[in-house]
Amino acid sequence: MERKYAVLVVDMLNDFVTGALKCDRGLAIVPKTVELLKGCREKGIPVIFCNDAHLKGIDHELKLWGDHAIAGTRGAEVIPELELSDKDYVVPKRRYSGFFHTDLDLLLKELGVDTVVITGLHAHMCVRHTSADAYQLGYDIVVPKDATDSFTEEDYNMGIRYLKEVYGAEITDVDSFLASL
Repeated sequence: MERKYAVLVVDMLNDFVTGALKCDRGLAIVPKTVELLKGCREKGIPVIFCNDAHLKGIDHELKLWGDHAIAGTRGAEVIPELELSDKDYVVPKRRYSGFFHTDLDLLLKELGVDTVVITGLHAHMCVRHTSADAYQLGYDIVVPKDATDSFTEEDYNMGIRYLKEVYGAEITDVDSFLASL
C-alpha cells in the first residue's frame, strides 16, 4: 500500500531561529529543510506548519520559557527562508504538540494522510510531543534527522533516540527520503 505523506514543520519561527529563544543549531537545518519542502511541494505532498502562537500573559508554557512566539508578532512568523506558500497549511498551537487542542488531526484525516514527516525544533520537546500524539492517533512517523535539531547535541540525540525507540519513527535524512518518493 502506498503511503500518503504530509510534512509537519514544527516551530521554524523567527523567535526560535533568530529571536527570543534563538537556537543557533536551528540555522544549520534551514538548507535541508528548504530542500525537503521544495521536493515535497513538487510531488504534491502537503506541507503543514505547526507554529507556536501564544497568548501573552495567559499561556502556561510562557511561565517556563518567557515570552516567545506571541500570536500576531514577527516572532511567531515562519522564517522567510522556508517561503511559506499559499498552498501550505498553518496550524497555530499553544502547547508543545502540534495536535494538542488544534485541528491538525482533522486536517490530516481530510487530506488522507497516514504518515507524517516531522521536522523542525526541538527534537526533545515540540517535535517529540507532536510525534507522541501522532503515534497515539495512529500515524506512522518519519523524521529526517538533518531537518530537525535541538538546543544541544545531547538534547538532539536524546530526542531522536526516543522517537525511534518509543514511537518506531523511521529516522532518515532529507536526501534519502526524497529519493524514496
